[in-house]
Amino acid sequence: MKDVLIITSYYPPEIGAASNRIFHLAKGLQERNFNVQVITPLPNYPTGKIFDGYQGKFKQTTIEKNITMHRLWIFATVSKNKFLRLIAMLSYSFSLVCFFAFHRLPKTVIVQSPPLLVAFTAMLFLRSKNRKLILNVSDLWPIAGLELGAFKRNFSYKMLEKIERFNYNKAHLILGQSEEIITHVHALFPEKETLLYRNYPDFDAPKIEVRNASEEKIKIVYAGLLGIAQGVYKLCTELQYDNMELHIYGSGAEQKRIEAFIKQHPELPVYFHGSVTRAALHKVLLQFDVAIIPLLNRIYGSVPSKIFEYAKLGLPILYFGGGEGEDVVKNNALGWIATAGDYENLNTIIASITLSEITPTYKQKIKDTATANFDLEAQLVQLSSFL
Repeated sequence: MKDVLIITSYYPPEIGAASNRIFHLAKGLQERNFNVQVITPLPNYPTGKIFDGYQGKFKQTTIEKNITMHRLWIFATVSKNKFLRLIAMLSYSFSLVCFFAFHRLPKTVIVQSPPLLVAFTAMLFLRSKNRKLILNVSDLWPIAGLELGAFKRNFSYKMLEKIERFNYNKAHLILGQSEEIITHVHALFPEKETLLYRNYPDFDAPKIEVRNASEEKIKIVYAGLLGIAQGVYKLCTELQYDNMELHIYGSGAEQKRIEAFIKQHPELPVYFHGSVTRAALHKVLLQFDVAIIPLLNRIYGSVPSKIFEYAKLGLPILYFGGGEGEDVVKNNALGWIATAGDYENLNTIIASITLSEITPTYKQKIKDTATANFDLEAQLVQLSSFL
């Protein structure tokens, strides 16, 4: 049985695409007779506070679903202050270095990036000729930060670029969540071995529900992180609600602004439902007609994992983010595309959608497409051959 170590900044019981992706990776490898260990911080995302049951600990090691979990101390925060966010990353990096110093580690290590600094710590301290390092790149930093307005092209940005290149250079294999990530890596290191590894979901999809024909308005749902990048608050303010209602699930930095907006505009059919577990959300989503996936700005290299999750549920998608995600929705006929950043076009697209076209047959077709094209098992087989 081969040993594999996964180093990540996110893992269940934390919620979100990043934690789900690494959980499915760890679980998939374990089911293929790999002896899997995971190093991750004490759970704190997205609240920025250590979860109940984990507080007051520097390190916790447990066995969960036959996977050895090492949860390490971190200075938890969700502050927008760049200095505090840097301290958080450095604190976890410090915990990693301490762990590396006192534990014997497997020869095969999978490192999640971003965060860049955490990945850099792992790549720096674990590089050796007889160890295989695999870098799992889910977003292109610092480029994504530049597009989001978090960075400027200054000395700090150049340092992050150097760190990014160091990480790529030391990796024996790079897993990219999008074709754009793979293209970017090859532009810097043409000979680097890469593998497209999408964030495909792994769950048994519930049966498609029949829509209540007596209801007239289209029910649109957003479920996920309520962060700056998603722009859900702006979405609330820009939508025209003539033939639709908007339902929101999740938590994040914009939650209070969204709740305040709803309170100030009780006449609008906008509803905030808070957070629910992933399993419960899958059942809840079946009540809706369309799932919207917005991005405030087009982010190079980003393909929201919600695309694959909604498709597996048979839920039609309204994509409003541009880039490669738009191509995935369009090429697989998963729903509708609105021009990124163009709210007038978004409202026009919504006005054109009719309940008569969102039939159980249409939803089943989307579900069948997801089953055929978004195959996590095939990806894991490919990856296993590299380990």
